[in-house]
Amino acid sequence: MKFLVFKKETLLFFLAVGVVLASISAWFMLKAGDKTVFNQQSDTSIREIHMVTVEFKSKMKNGKEIEAYRWDPGSISLKQGEKVKLFISGINGEKHPFYIEGTKIKGTVKKGEETIVPLKFDKQGTYRLICEAHSDRAHNGPMIADIVVN
Repeated sequence: MKFLVFKKETLLFFLAVGVVLASISAWFMLKAGDKTVFNQQSDTSIREIHMVTVEFKSKMKNGKEIEAYRWDPGSISLKQGEKVKLFISGINGEKHPFYIEGTKIKGTVKKGEETIVPLKFDKQGTYRLICEAHSDRAHNGPMIADIVVN
């Protein structure tokens, strides 16, 4: 009768190789449906831009609190005639009624909500997104973002 004899080191080697192969197989199986997101072309012709409301607070030496509100990013660039959806998320401040200078676009961004603003400019120039609640320094502003159309 013949016996197959393994040394302890050989058995541990095969066990380690088996664990590595099982781990690699599991990783590939879990990643099978994922797509690489970099360098993908958008299927739609409408570009998305995301913006948030931001509040800066500070305390002065005398204990007085000061604050300022801003749109972030404070400037966005579009091409003339380009269709864009501007998604504005209300993060700070209860509500921000706004308008875009030189257009009929108006709306309100509320805290915890997302406001979607469709944009398309036929003329080049700089259009200002202005918050009516924070329009000047006396009201913790100016909360203005530039929309630059080239």
